[in-house]
Amino acid sequence: MLTKSSTELVRQQNSSLVLAALRRKGSLSHTEIAAQTGLASATISVITAELERAGIIAKIEQHVQGGRGRPRVLFAPRRTSGYVIVVRISSDTVQYSLVDYGGVLLDRFEEARSHDSSGTAAFGRLFTAALERLLNRSHIAKDEVLAISISSKWLVAADGARLVWSPVFGNEQLDFEKLLRPEWRARVMLNNESLLVAQALAVRAEEKEGGFRSLAVVSLGHSIGLGLARKGRSGELDVSAPNFGHMLHATSAGLCRCGSYGCIEAAAGFYGILRTAFQVPSDTIPAKFVPLSEMDKIAASARQGHRMAGYAFRQAGVALGNGISRVISLYEPMPIFVTGQGTRYFDLLHKGLTEGLAQSLQVRLEGLPEITVLADEQRLVFDGHLDRALSAIDADIAAAGHP
Repeated sequence: MLTKSSTELVRQQNSSLVLAALRRKGSLSHTEIAAQTGLASATISVITAELERAGIIAKIEQHVQGGRGRPRVLFAPRRTSGYVIVVRISSDTVQYSLVDYGGVLLDRFEEARSHDSSGTAAFGRLFTAALERLLNRSHIAKDEVLAISISSKWLVAADGARLVWSPVFGNEQLDFEKLLRPEWRARVMLNNESLLVAQALAVRAEEKEGGFRSLAVVSLGHSIGLGLARKGRSGELDVSAPNFGHMLHATSAGLCRCGSYGCIEAAAGFYGILRTAFQVPSDTIPAKFVPLSEMDKIAASARQGHRMAGYAFRQAGVALGNGISRVISLYEPMPIFVTGQGTRYFDLLHKGLTEGLAQSLQVRLEGLPEITVLADEQRLVFDGHLDRALSAIDADIAAAGHP
């Protein structure tokens, strides 16, 4: 016999299923919602009616071509139900985007980041001022924002919304939840960018026939990131971002920006490649930021046959291959997706990457994993933001009793 609490839980789960179907598939009819969710027709009728009354979804009549017959009734998220702010913090810029509840991008701008020694307090003031400006440009009130989703390639806490470590702020943590309260009532989320890319790719894979079991994303650039997406035993999506870039590779890789010696990033990050190419002492304090134009020059030298430039990229590839082989050994063989600004040098990294992977017994026995290079990381990060933020909002709406 169902108790009141278990009945409420079922109601919330069913409401979330309907909202998730509309979110990922667009406008759907009553029959299509049933096919997507597996819910009974009567249950869908109750949920859609109450969601419509609450102003969360809208009913759309689609007239049959030629004007004959009854119009087709579709349901879709009501775009003005609320808004999401997406913030992407990168090494050189901070990008602010405003998105409506239907997932439509309304406004976006970027601000250059300073590489001086100013700390989290100064950054926080600039951050909150930019959020205010984003809303003012579209004449939207703070109370209409339901979620603020922030991402960074640096180390973020597994719980809460804390930036734990970055090459700019060091160990000076930045808690976005505390920064934005009480002025903002929105849900505040902070995720590693590689996790968001893994989220976006997993959602795409789930929609394909046969679905997926697991995948890994390796992001190349100033930092080295890893995102993992796996199907849980009960079918739920489990997405994480292990601290791959600061996993130990070999002490000979030199000093990392985190203060340790031998991290994967110390060999494969942009500053690590630059240091090896120019034969800089391994204990030299790494640069916080390496311009892409400088990396392009080193890559051009490598492609022209310059020995040390080529060696630097090859050693970076070995470090990446060793790291990926450990991930496969810990979890299971899975397809690997490579993203980030460093993909423009993948031709120079590939030989070392294969060499590093081949040092693993599992790879030698089962063969190399499928590796796919994806250049449009920014789009994948944005898609991951929207999927996680809007899904969280859907869950909040269901838990709040709408319906």
